[in-house]
Amino acid sequence: MSDWKKVFAIIFTGQLFSTLSSMVVAYAVIFWLSVETRSAEVLAYATIASLLPQLVLGLFTGVFVDRWNRKRTMIFSDLFVALCTLILATLFWLSEAEIFYIYLLLAMRSAGMAFHVPAMQASVPLLAPQDKLMKIAGIGNMIQSVSTIASPALAALLITLFELQWILLIDVAGAIIAVGSLLIVHIPDPDKTEITKPHLGRELLEGFREIYSKPGLLWLFILALSAMFFIMPVAALFPLMTLEHFRGTTYMMSMVEIAWGIGMLTGGAIIGLRRLNNYKVVLINLMYLILGLTFLFSGILPPGGFAVFAVLTAIGGITFTVYSGSFTVVMQTMVVPKALGRVFSLYSSITLLPAMIGLLATGYIADAIGIGNAFIISGSGIAALGVTAFLFIPPIRQMVRAEISPQSAVHSQQ
Repeated sequence: MSDWKKVFAIIFTGQLFSTLSSMVVAYAVIFWLSVETRSAEVLAYATIASLLPQLVLGLFTGVFVDRWNRKRTMIFSDLFVALCTLILATLFWLSEAEIFYIYLLLAMRSAGMAFHVPAMQASVPLLAPQDKLMKIAGIGNMIQSVSTIASPALAALLITLFELQWILLIDVAGAIIAVGSLLIVHIPDPDKTEITKPHLGRELLEGFREIYSKPGLLWLFILALSAMFFIMPVAALFPLMTLEHFRGTTYMMSMVEIAWGIGMLTGGAIIGLRRLNNYKVVLINLMYLILGLTFLFSGILPPGGFAVFAVLTAIGGITFTVYSGSFTVVMQTMVVPKALGRVFSLYSSITLLPAMIGLLATGYIADAIGIGNAFIISGSGIAALGVTAFLFIPPIRQMVRAEISPQSAVHSQQ
């Protein structure tokens, strides 16, 4: 096994424990809120609490990620999340459980991840050969999917056996394991000879310029922005879709999440296929179309169609994993390493803005038009983005043509 493979094996082992523990806690919180409140607004506000810090901090974290030691950034981010979770568990022990504490936990975890995620993503191209990035993205998504398969059932079991504060400690243990794995590997940093005194405004502008200077990448960002506006409100409504529309239980909620995880596992295996490495932009646009259709068909199902809903959810998991893995690799290959931290953090923040707008309307959407209709409208919007990308956006069409027929693309440019 080569050195870079050993490093990734160690890092991914730690990330598996960390991701699994975090997702068990996250699902336990979601199930607790769903059962206790049965409120679309509460679930929407919880989602906003988990996204808002990343939206605000993400505009600036990339500047520091590109400047700081990336290994230490990930370690301190994990430790911060563990400390915040431990403090929150202590608050639950000392007083009655309040929803405000849940919002606080999600917000603090989000602040830590605003540093950890771009640092991790920006480190990958410095550790592995470029032709292996798609495979690594697939492995990363498979870890995420394994956690998604196992964590809902574990969370549903734990929430019936223990109080929430004890479940929170699982997240602390996972963070400690992840930190341990990072401590024993070497993660290089990009050349910093040109880095001078921090200037947030200028360096943030350079991150935007890196995106704007590549028309294809800019349009991919615009499409991602539009997609998140439709995706996030529906994502917040998934538990209530099971509870209210299909008259389900906590067990059925966990089954839906497991179906999504099985889809993610399958998607992670798919994007690891060598032959797909040359069709990243095609996959991104195709996944918009398929994901949109899964939402649309889910919305028109009758109350007795839960089994079909679970299957459609699994297909959605496949498409979302293929989409996110392909998008990550496109950025890793199109952006210079020294600017990757800024671009990834900008991507995280920019795509969250329309998501927040959509989430603020989640309660109104669920009450005014119904959860099923919300799925239909969102699915139609996402599918329309895929069609638009393939047919009506010249830079995207050119990138697609270059992937499908490189020879004709070169000839047309000449």
